[in-house]
Amino acid sequence: MPQRPVDALIAHLREVVGQDIDEPLLLRSLTHRSYAYENGGLPNNERLEFLGDSVLGLVVTDSLYREHPDLAEGQLAKLRAAVVNMRALADVARTFDLGQYVMLGKGEEATGGRDKASILADTLEALIGTVFLSTDIDLAARFVHHHFDPLIEEAATLGAGLDWKTSLQEMAAGSALGSPEYRVGEQGPDHEKEFHARVVVGEEVLGEGHGRSKKEAEQKAAKEAWHTLDARRTPVRTVKPVEPVDPIDPVGPTGSSPA
Repeated sequence: MPQRPVDALIAHLREVVGQDIDEPLLLRSLTHRSYAYENGGLPNNERLEFLGDSVLGLVVTDSLYREHPDLAEGQLAKLRAAVVNMRALADVARTFDLGQYVMLGKGEEATGGRDKASILADTLEALIGTVFLSTDIDLAARFVHHHFDPLIEEAATLGAGLDWKTSLQEMAAGSALGSPEYRVGEQGPDHEKEFHARVVVGEEVLGEGHGRSKKEAEQKAAKEAWHTLDARRTPVRTVKPVEPVDPIDPVGPTGSSPA
């Protein structure tokens, strides 16, 4: 799929941040080194990526520090790692089709670079750096919170391993369902292979996932299975707002005390 004009991305940034973004800087954030090399050594997005990585880390760390006052440093670091990692960043980038705006060299274009996790993650960090330089730290934090708060909330629900496979293993063991079994298939040429994983728990397929790697597909399948089991175990989740429930009337529906 060819690169899209950036008008829709500019509109998205303006909607989230509430302010215009420096367009030349935005174009640089979308310039992968492969494109820069093939076009005479243009400035690429690696410096912006370096900056955005620090901004993202600061905003996420600050959020975790404030929201979890009782957690020790080691656990906070694990929570941050569950949010700020290549797979998570790539998933966030896919939510607004960031890969379709990246300027890629012919080789990366031909090998599916628009959906490659490393390219998506690096470009998202460069975009965060662009928002920071175009506005300020508060608006950059607004952009990060808009896209990452669901991940931050989700990370708090994970088990000790802070990944979906470990968390599913813990939940299945706690429910006496046995160990999850992963069944993985693949399709496509070597340079553009896609993996499909299904996870079986207690002889039932509870989750499926697709990814550019076996690990990514298994993690997505485990996430789906975890949520399926969690919904069965706790129909009302405390982490999500629910409608208030009237307390049971101790004197019965007529308003009179029982005899």
